[in-house]
Amino acid sequence: MPHHLVAKLSWFNPLSQADREALLDVATRDSRQVEARRDIVREGEGPGPVKLILRGWACRYRHLEDGRRQVTALLLPGDLCDVHAGVLRGMDHAIGTFTPVTVAEIAAGRLLDLAARHPPIGRALTWEAQVSQAIQRRWIVNIGHRSADERVGHLLCELFVRLRAVGLAREDGYDLPLRPIDLADALGIGTAHMSCSLRKLRARNLIMLDDGRLRVLDMAALQRAVSFDPAYLPAGRVGGDVRPPVAAPTNPSGYRPAASR
Repeated sequence: MPHHLVAKLSWFNPLSQADREALLDVATRDSRQVEARRDIVREGEGPGPVKLILRGWACRYRHLEDGRRQVTALLLPGDLCDVHAGVLRGMDHAIGTFTPVTVAEIAAGRLLDLAARHPPIGRALTWEAQVSQAIQRRWIVNIGHRSADERVGHLLCELFVRLRAVGLAREDGYDLPLRPIDLADALGIGTAHMSCSLRKLRARNLIMLDDGRLRVLDMAALQRAVSFDPAYLPAGRVGGDVRPPVAAPTNPSGYRPAASR
C-alpha cells in the first residue's frame, strides 16, 4: 500500500531505489485501521504524527455551528495529511473517513530526517506541498466563480488525474465511493444541485455513474466543458490529457498585471 506515496512523489522528482526503500520503511512502521465515517483526527486536538493515507478515502472538514459541514480537501491513497501541523496549538479542522481507511502515522521528526538524508525525497515533498496549495486555490476559484455543473465536472476531472498518478484510475474512469452529499459538501452546493448536475453531465454523454464506479465517456469534451487545465496536478500533462484552449478572459474589474501598467 505505501507504493501509492512512492508513485506520487516520483512524479515530482526521480527517486532512486534507496529513496524508495527508505520511504517504504517509514510508511510501514506504524499503521492502523479506521472504520468508515469515523474521525482520524478531531478538531481541537493537539498536533500528533503526520498521517499518511495508505488505503481508502478520507477528507479534511469543518462543521459549522448549525451542523452543516464543509469538506476542504479530499484525501486519497498516497496523501500525507498536515505535514506542518506541528506549528498549531490545536487542529483547526478534523480529518474523517468516507470508507474504511488504513492510515500510517509518521513522527514529524522522522519525516524531516528522511528528507535530510534523502534530498530527492525532500524536494518531492516540497513539490507535493505546493500541489496541495494549488488544489486549494482551484477549489476557491470553483466555489467562488464556477456554476454547480462546472464545479462537479472540474472535481471529477481532478480526481481522475490524482488517482491516475498513483495507479488507481483506468483510462475510462475510476471507483468513486462518495455519496452525493459528500461531493456536495466539498463543492459548496446542495444535494439537489449535486444530483441535478450529475444528471446533466450524463445527459450530455460525458459520464456514467453506476454503483460507485465513474466512467468518463469523453474526457476531452468533459475537460473543455468545465475549462479544466490539469497542469497543476502530478501527471497532469501525461497520457493524452487535453488542455483546452482558454480565451483571454474578460476584465470587468479593470485590473492589469503590474508589468503591463
